[in-house]
Amino acid sequence: MAGQTSERYLETAVTGDLSEKRVRSYAARYFGIRPEVVGLEALTPDASTRKYYRIYAEDRPNQSYIVSLYPAPFNPQDNSYLDVTRLFERAGLPVPQVIDVAGTEGIILQEDLTDRSLAKWLSEAAAAGDEAGIAEMLRRAIELIVRIQAASELAVTSGSIAGRLAFDEDKLSWELSFFFDHFFGSFRHQDFSPEQERAIKRDLQAIAAELAARPRVLCHRDYHAMNLMVDARGRLRIIDYQDARMGPLTYDLVALLVERRLGPPSEAWLTQYQNYFLQTRIEMGLPPLEESEFRYEFNLMTLQRQLKATGTFSYQTGVCGRGEYYEKYIGPAIATVLRAMRAPGMKEYPALQAALEEL
Repeated sequence: MAGQTSERYLETAVTGDLSEKRVRSYAARYFGIRPEVVGLEALTPDASTRKYYRIYAEDRPNQSYIVSLYPAPFNPQDNSYLDVTRLFERAGLPVPQVIDVAGTEGIILQEDLTDRSLAKWLSEAAAAGDEAGIAEMLRRAIELIVRIQAASELAVTSGSIAGRLAFDEDKLSWELSFFFDHFFGSFRHQDFSPEQERAIKRDLQAIAAELAARPRVLCHRDYHAMNLMVDARGRLRIIDYQDARMGPLTYDLVALLVERRLGPPSEAWLTQYQNYFLQTRIEMGLPPLEESEFRYEFNLMTLQRQLKATGTFSYQTGVCGRGEYYEKYIGPAIATVLRAMRAPGMKEYPALQAALEEL
């Protein structure tokens, strides 16, 4: 085991060195300076195959940019990030400016929005007791969800990849299978009888099938507070949207209000922001939603989204060894799933619920 760990560390270190060399070489050419005077800051990526770096000339530290480094060269015409950037820009959504693309080097150069995510901003505001500021920021984030949904027709008619992909039954089922494999497997190392496993998987499939049949709108796909940035002017900006696709209208709202919390939010708190979402849709000219049906879908979407997120947290913890970042979210996510399962009017998923309640 020690030898395997050393080999993995060495491989990671070498890969990191090569990545930084690629970025430094590109930055030197872009700035017109020597590689050794390029300022380079590795930014912690989330669960992504891309790496991110802040670059600047050492004599101009305030003039910085963000490099998104892909593991291999890409064709800019087929790049999902650039495709969805064009879509979001046409829709007037606040995304980072793309400054340069070097597809043969696997690099996209973007505007630097600083390191202040909405998650960080909210944490600072909570420490300062700024409840009014928190409420205002969350309302602004919800308004952006509605603006994304308002671009649904544009996503389809423009030919964007976001309008051609969807959370269909196969996609939703794959995410829930990933949850089963990595929460019960990689993380919990839990054994089930063949009958128990089949019953749990039937429940997961039923969740996926019902959500896949719901009406679809354009979704960011990963709309939690780490993927919203507060820029130097205090505006919210959207990042990490390259996986945007069509899906249930509650998808992004669940991610914003429920995901990556260290405790389930109260029903009164959720209802407040659900109501604001419903009101904002009407104010922005989108069709009104039947309230009870919306709340039912919100709970159903909470099941799928939180299970999917738990699968990711479990994989990052049990397989990638990144438990210091992710394990703390697993217990609260499961608690949120169980609470949504027990909500009035919800269908029953007895095998799944029993397996989770045993923990």
